[in-house]
Amino acid sequence: MAERSPTRLVLSRRDRDAALFDLDGVLTDTARLHAAAWKTLFDEVLRRHAAATGAPFRPFDAIADYRAFVDGRPREDGVRSFLAARGIVLPEGTDSDPPEALTVAALARRKQALFLAALRREGVAPAPGAAALLAALRRAGIAAAVVSASRNGAEVLAAAGLERLVDLCLDGRDAAALGLPGKPAPDTFLEAARRLGGAPARCVVFEDAPAGVEAARRGGFGLIVGVDRDGQAAAMLRGAGAHAVIRTLAEVAVAA
Repeated sequence: MAERSPTRLVLSRRDRDAALFDLDGVLTDTARLHAAAWKTLFDEVLRRHAAATGAPFRPFDAIADYRAFVDGRPREDGVRSFLAARGIVLPEGTDSDPPEALTVAALARRKQALFLAALRREGVAPAPGAAALLAALRRAGIAAAVVSASRNGAEVLAAAGLERLVDLCLDGRDAAALGLPGKPAPDTFLEAARRLGGAPARCVVFEDAPAGVEAARRGGFGLIVGVDRDGQAAAMLRGAGAHAVIRTLAEVAVAA
């Protein structure tokens, strides 16, 4: 029998109207698939850049670079953010660019294809403690929402078997349709809180990305919880504004 994680955080309906969750790496195990897809994509770009310029090839770090530059951001923003950090600026391009084109639009689509292939190959599992926490929130009358930059949010949530435990899923496709800027802007979190009828000060946000933590801080959310799934990001999450840092959602309890 698996040992239960110690409780580090207790939520109560008296204090919280809603809980807002990032998806990949918080409610599901898909962050590793995203990181692997980004690594495949960026290493190919960096090799092409090194061959063309004579610069040394320095590969994408699937932990440090992923967290710092792409985690929690819309795909196009992730492309721009990481490549700018390496001194590479690409044209924006269009949706008609071929997959091999070195444009922001083509690379964003290529990353999506890599992620979907990995998703079909490996599947999705809920993160430790996710289903139990969502069920406990529902029993306590605390609404739950997924707020994700991923444009696959609804599909991933359903594949993990969590969709019936969530009151709202606002993902990257919804944000684009509404014209909402992605994290670290607070707009998607604020829209989710508005739809659930919760004041930001009475909502808790669970995020594993510094960009997402910053978005929650800028939105004035009352409790921001960083999820440090690999034990290497606590300082970064606190620096972005997390009030508390946990390793898994199994460390969270809900008061009756």
